[in-house]
Amino acid sequence: MQKFETHKGIAAPMDIMNIDTDMIIPKQFLKTIKRTGLGVNLFDEMRYNKDGSENPDFILNQPSYRSASILVTGDNFGCGSSREHAPWALQDFGVKTVISTSFADIFYNNCFKNGILPIVVSAAEREALMADAKDPENPELDIDLPNQLIRRPNGADISFEIDPFRKQCLLDGLDDIGLTMGKAEQISTYEDQRKNTHPWL
Repeated sequence: MQKFETHKGIAAPMDIMNIDTDMIIPKQFLKTIKRTGLGVNLFDEMRYNKDGSENPDFILNQPSYRSASILVTGDNFGCGSSREHAPWALQDFGVKTVISTSFADIFYNNCFKNGILPIVVSAAEREALMADAKDPENPELDIDLPNQLIRRPNGADISFEIDPFRKQCLLDGLDDIGLTMGKAEQISTYEDQRKNTHPWL
């Protein structure tokens, strides 16, 4: 997993409540177990027309936001089923950070395991950031994870809270497998001891 320290990028305003995981990546794209290749189908039903052409009204199809790497979203982002393909699709598209007033718990946890930083802000802060993102002339935000700050285009900062353990995992680029491999020596020692004390196991 790539380390996350600071990130400056275009923020796309998605002022929609209750964006669920089926909207993020529809069920027909869940056949793969690969973490790559899903970005093209991110928000598929909103992003494309029935004939496969792009929907010009969808925010990520608009010229100013095609390379967006930050989403400013409505309440309860990531609700619905627990599919890990949702953060996979976001990551494959290039999304590094999602900002909302609230997230579904499983989606929130899955983001950290896939190198995406979900940031919870107040309603007033979300509205300020949404206004920033809606400015096509300068929709960039600067995310500073070590200092837990969102730097706005006007120079103002918004602070955010994050669990210290999850923060450190992002800073170190450690997912669950990485955390386990970091204890490889202790695991090996334990297994050797168990062979001596419990050879029948």
